[in-house]
Amino acid sequence: MAAQAFCAVHVVNHHLCSLAFVRGPSMLPAMNLAGDVVAVDKVSVRLGKVGPGDVVLMISPEDPRKDVAKRVVGMGGDSVTFLEDPGNSDASKTVVVPEGHVWVQGDNVYASRDSRHFGAVPYGLITGKIFCRSSKCYISTKSSCGPSP
Repeated sequence: MAAQAFCAVHVVNHHLCSLAFVRGPSMLPAMNLAGDVVAVDKVSVRLGKVGPGDVVLMISPEDPRKDVAKRVVGMGGDSVTFLEDPGNSDASKTVVVPEGHVWVQGDNVYASRDSRHFGAVPYGLITGKIFCRSSKCYISTKSSCGPSP
């Protein structure tokens, strides 16, 4: 019985839907700096149902041991215009996203390492589409969510 339950949890977690903890300044204000728990849909990625505006969880192209959350800005064949150095200049650049790739950016352009730094990302690095987020939940003896007493 326990083996069957473990198998069911494994299948759901790796192929259908999972939870992840994301933190950092890259996705401010959409996600909290201190961290959010997000629900990740893994089916949409396999069905090719990821598009501009979606926030995705993906394997970092800079460090494959890390997962990062970014917003999809462009798909293969799209032209994307972005500020090269938003903190210091108004200079912009336009690129065409190669087929089979996506252009991703953090919502906080001043504190995000994204496609502006490492270029378009292979679609295969996307592990899921984030469809729900919740701020940290602190468990107390009252089993309520909210700030820790």
